[in-house]
Amino acid sequence: MDGNGRWAKAQGLPRLMGHQAGVDAVRRVVEACAHRGVRYLTIYSFSTENWSRSADEVRGLMSLAKLQLAVQRRGLAENNVRFKHLGRREGLPAEVLSELDLTVAATAHCTGLTLSAAVNYGSRQEIVDAVRSIAREVKDGTLNPDGIDEAMIAARLCTADMPDPDLVIRTAGEMRLSNYLLWQSSYAEFIALPVLWPDFNEDHLSRAIADYQKRTRTFGGRA
Repeated sequence: MDGNGRWAKAQGLPRLMGHQAGVDAVRRVVEACAHRGVRYLTIYSFSTENWSRSADEVRGLMSLAKLQLAVQRRGLAENNVRFKHLGRREGLPAEVLSELDLTVAATAHCTGLTLSAAVNYGSRQEIVDAVRSIAREVKDGTLNPDGIDEAMIAARLCTADMPDPDLVIRTAGEMRLSNYLLWQSSYAEFIALPVLWPDFNEDHLSRAIADYQKRTRTFGGRA
């Protein structure tokens, strides 16, 4: 969800106001995906690399996350949206972790759209954690190294109970994955749009889905 800062700068506003506008775009997209019957939506909210931003911006982002989780929790449950957190818990403020856990618990019964927020997430770190888990099992003698396969690694990722993504949408014209779902996106279709994230709306989503529907997915085979 790129472009919050650039959007704020263009409006002559503080960066945090761009992030707030980005929250409104998230709400629009969640509602649109739920309406279309999309089963899984994952949003890259805060990466492990984002900690390098200014202390003021990081504090503002954490405060915004805490507030929005509390505000949106009831609405998610009422709209049958299940919420998941992807990413490392270590390093996140206790109050943010509390709101994440409360939102996960409040929507655990929901059977509609699964909304996953990648917060303090980095795909390389996720893969490292999975490999460490497997290494511990090998060391303990409960796993034969010859039995390690792709499915075993996938089962130890944050997304273990979810299908791999079909479509990755990147806004603000960026053309890289930025350490996001690297394992899971091996055969995902990629769409980059020039629109800044706060301006992203249902029409942009519709056009991205229409573009995806025109593509032929071979998964490495022949068309």
